[in-house]
Amino acid sequence: MENPGDSQMKLVTGPGGYVLEDVPHFTDYLPDLPSYPNPLQDNPAYSVVKQYFVNDDDTVPQKVVVHKDGPRGVHFRRAGPRQRVYFESDEVHACIVTCGGLCPGLNTVIREIVCGLYHMYGVRKILGIDGGYRGFYAKNTITLTPKFVNDIHKRGGTILGTSRGGHVKSKIVDSIQDRGINQEIKRRGLKVAVAGVPKTIDNDIPVIDKSFGFDTAVEEAQRAINAAHVEATSIENGIGLVKLMGRYSGFIAMYATLASRDVDCCLIPESPFYLEGSGGLYEYIEKRLKENGHMVIVIAEGAGQDLLSESLQSMDQQDASGNKLLQDVGLWISHRIKEHFAEKKMTINLKYIDPTYMIRAIPSIASDNVYCTLLAHSAVHGAMAGYTGFTVGPVNGRHAYIPFNRITEKQNKVVITDRMWARLLSSTNQPSFLNPRDIAESKKEKQPATGILDGENCNNGASVAEDNPCVSAAGLSDVENCKDGISMTEDNPCMS
Repeated sequence: MENPGDSQMKLVTGPGGYVLEDVPHFTDYLPDLPSYPNPLQDNPAYSVVKQYFVNDDDTVPQKVVVHKDGPRGVHFRRAGPRQRVYFESDEVHACIVTCGGLCPGLNTVIREIVCGLYHMYGVRKILGIDGGYRGFYAKNTITLTPKFVNDIHKRGGTILGTSRGGHVKSKIVDSIQDRGINQEIKRRGLKVAVAGVPKTIDNDIPVIDKSFGFDTAVEEAQRAINAAHVEATSIENGIGLVKLMGRYSGFIAMYATLASRDVDCCLIPESPFYLEGSGGLYEYIEKRLKENGHMVIVIAEGAGQDLLSESLQSMDQQDASGNKLLQDVGLWISHRIKEHFAEKKMTINLKYIDPTYMIRAIPSIASDNVYCTLLAHSAVHGAMAGYTGFTVGPVNGRHAYIPFNRITEKQNKVVITDRMWARLLSSTNQPSFLNPRDIAESKKEKQPATGILDGENCNNGASVAEDNPCVSAAGLSDVENCKDGISMTEDNPCMS
């Protein structure tokens, strides 16, 4: 709820270029606050654990590939239970709210927060806020107990209801204070904690390895792609067109395409494409149909929006959360493909499948259920330990507490100069759809002798991908002398 701009980043530095991007703690503004032994030390379920608690100075590096002479880099505080907590169990009034669009795993997160608070910390007063942020002052609350939430992970959606926008911070804070719910509002000096579990099915949250529900979405997308493939192969010149989620990031489309191996073309927001002329989509479709007699196209919902001339008047419209309203690119491009081949007197049979709401509404698969459990428990441990204004998530495989502003400052996107996108192009054999004008412009620029990727400002003339990774001219994985000690990861390469 707090605007990231309201407070400065809490940084701790150490030798060797070590930087900890820390999260707020109660003691930052309530220095005399008492603490208590963690109830987990007497919990029989944890009696077999070799080490109950995370050390206070345990941190997780944002980048794991480093150089011997490079700085240690940015770290985040490791998630997990602490020896001391800042709440007594019987004083805690906890609440849970879900907001925005649906995503597989929401009910699992709710269930595990409730069960974690109840069974690990003995918290008995747990409320669910009905209907998103506005439910703080506009709707009733729901009493949550382990019995009440026992089977909710088997259902899709959220038992608490959700909404976009519609919240007034001052009213929410008044409601929090009146109900005694522990949420964090510094200016009032309240002993309250705000912990977030980042939710987006698109996997576009920076810093963390992956958002929950993503694996489920990719798995369910396979059903739609398989249906499109069956339709396409069962008729002459069949085209199966599947639209998947991905407003600004094409991760679901990319991973579903790689997993399927039945897709002939994947279109995502990060990789512009064009329809007409040499190297365009129409030409590729015709070529593919002549070769195979069928094809499958996957398109992310945010792809090709610049091509929808009919939508120019609505491009500035937004939903209640401030997201730009997008036109249905799948429906639009299906009409355009049909019109093009009708003009060429070439018969095609196109079937358009939009599984968006089916995917969003299903329960999460096993891997996401386990992941949601870890996220929920990390949030509970952090809040009870007095941390606030943080979100949880795995960073290089280790769960960490991340300041809110780090996950809101930008969106994670597919890097089309990355080897993962190259793997997709290799799998589908589709063209890169680079605009001929852009190609001509790039040829005018001076290129390194081994230039493969475009970019600027990489040390020693190497080019830089979106997330500032580096690769030396010597190879893909052996990297030295990268600017500012930035290391290359597989998903973020930078080649000279």
